[in-house]
Amino acid sequence: MINPESRYITERLGLNNIADMDLLYKAVYGSERSSGFFTNKYDTGYTGAKYIGYLAYNQQHHPIAFYGVIPTLIWYNGKTILTAQSADTMTHPGYRNMGLFTKLANLTYALCKQEGICFVFGFPNQNSLPGFIKMGWHMADSLDQFEIPVTSVLPLQKIARKYPALKSVYTWYTDRVLKNYLKDKKGVQNCVLTDGYNGVFRDDNYLKYKSYSPTRVIEIDGALFWIKLQNGLQIGDIENIGDSFKSVINKLKKLARKLGATQIYFQASPQTKLHTLFVGICQPAPAFHAGFKNIDAGLSLDNIKFTLADIDIF
Repeated sequence: MINPESRYITERLGLNNIADMDLLYKAVYGSERSSGFFTNKYDTGYTGAKYIGYLAYNQQHHPIAFYGVIPTLIWYNGKTILTAQSADTMTHPGYRNMGLFTKLANLTYALCKQEGICFVFGFPNQNSLPGFIKMGWHMADSLDQFEIPVTSVLPLQKIARKYPALKSVYTWYTDRVLKNYLKDKKGVQNCVLTDGYNGVFRDDNYLKYKSYSPTRVIEIDGALFWIKLQNGLQIGDIENIGDSFKSVINKLKKLARKLGATQIYFQASPQTKLHTLFVGICQPAPAFHAGFKNIDAGLSLDNIKFTLADIDIF
């Protein structure tokens, strides 16, 4: 039997090899990311650390696996600390069950310690949860997902997704519909900090970095919604919601109907204000687990909360 470790080598992620992420992504998922997506996603220089992750290669130097984290500043008890979000985990179909995830994760966590990262947080799904627990992760709680159906709608978004030739037309249409709602902002304040919890620190540098993902900020009756039009209308977070929550959400539903989105989605940690408001209009369902890998064992991680905007897929 061939020793699995003799069949691959590992390299730290960097500008010299980040293009291999595109090759690996296509091999794993059968589709492609937009040009420069991974370069922008892993260039977190504003935090003081970047390109934190490892690629594995076979003997022909083809990429076969990757694990990486995204350095992120967390507002923690009145100050910012350097943490990281567990992000992409990919293994080529021909190289699974070789322990590559564990190998690359351990290398990455060692690099985190070297870079001064206090802890890693992440949102594993049910498939990846057992692997994270074996790696010593602590699961705090689950984010709840709220799905608000939008009725009597022509599903323009789904049609455009099914027929790629219509994508540019749909983009033009959504720009036209949103024109009177858009604000010249890259994101909104983190609602969990307003609630008194610890959470992701969204300063101008963070919001500029986050623009690798196509999101927008719209205003309805003074409330600012950080949204993404993908698989429905996703709400990342809301700023200045005020006392007219139900009224504002009804207006958002009307806007979603014009956009041809059949669902409105939001995720939040329990006990936060927005979670409580959404419970009043919609039944929550468990979504991603919120987990932590402590690099600096002296930190308590019980008071950290999240919304959908904090997850790297938003």
